[in-house]
Amino acid sequence: MAASPSLPESMRRIRYDGTGAPDVIGIEQAPVPSPSAGQVLIEVVAAGVNRPDVAQRQGAYPPPPGATEIPGLEVSGRIVALGEGVQGLSLGDEVCALVISGGYAEYAVAEAGHCLPRPDAVSLVDAGGLPETFFTVYSNVIQRGRLASGETFLVHGGSSGIGATAIQIAKLFGATVFATAGSADKCRFCEDLGAHAAIDYKQADFVEEVKRLTDKRGVDVILDMIGAAYLARNLKSLAQDGRLVMIALMGGYKVDGLNISTIMTNRLTFTGSTLRPRPKAAKAAIADGLRKDVWPHLASGRIRTVTHATFSLEEAKRAHELMESSAHLGKILLTTGR
Repeated sequence: MAASPSLPESMRRIRYDGTGAPDVIGIEQAPVPSPSAGQVLIEVVAAGVNRPDVAQRQGAYPPPPGATEIPGLEVSGRIVALGEGVQGLSLGDEVCALVISGGYAEYAVAEAGHCLPRPDAVSLVDAGGLPETFFTVYSNVIQRGRLASGETFLVHGGSSGIGATAIQIAKLFGATVFATAGSADKCRFCEDLGAHAAIDYKQADFVEEVKRLTDKRGVDVILDMIGAAYLARNLKSLAQDGRLVMIALMGGYKVDGLNISTIMTNRLTFTGSTLRPRPKAAKAAIADGLRKDVWPHLASGRIRTVTHATFSLEEAKRAHELMESSAHLGKILLTTGR
């Protein structure tokens, strides 16, 4: 293993003292992990705070077997150690990386194939909010949802980190973009990012608005984080041959009385995925696609990051409270001060 000579033996990391409210979040000293073959060790500058971290804290989304219990699915920082066989990366490289867990710490292990270079136009702190959302959106909207130039796209929760990313990637690929959000300010935020129109779901029925905006045709692709509570209305909002892609279940996972004939008669595709348990090779393939199709546009500034707030590791409880309030516009980050 090649490593920086200044690598310490211990680090600060977040822990969950059981499951429950943000009060279970604590901080402790622990040994610095070592990368295995094909992995790198990153000195973490920033880590993204995401809904799955909240679900893990609540006991609903545990890490896969063998993974660290430290929360955190994305980091940015500098490579300080290389595991055996790692090629194309060097000590000192500034990267961001998707991690299976362990991001809420001063040092985190990542698969070399899940690392991407820090884009020139993005600060190292802001890069901590890139991997989870960009891997999720690219794999689900472009690869799974097959969104193409000239099509129409709807994302729910357009002011979230996922939503802000989805609006920009869909527009990059030539789609007409619509979004839902929960206030007039959030709708303006979505439109500033490139949405053709944003629908305040608290003031209007998004099904009727989608029909109006598309001359009753419906949209080609929907990216949904709500789940059961929106399923029937999502199906009504799709055009013929439309694709509904689900990535979270904030509104439940069971649906009673669903009329399946809508799917059949309109030739709809109903799909979805979770990112964390996917095989290493699948995540590496997503990284390769992002490197080719999206990263040049982050480097040029055509796509921008949106960081709502940063908190120190010691303030992780406040970061989770903000996430659960849904008052944020864009990403929430933890910073280590390194």
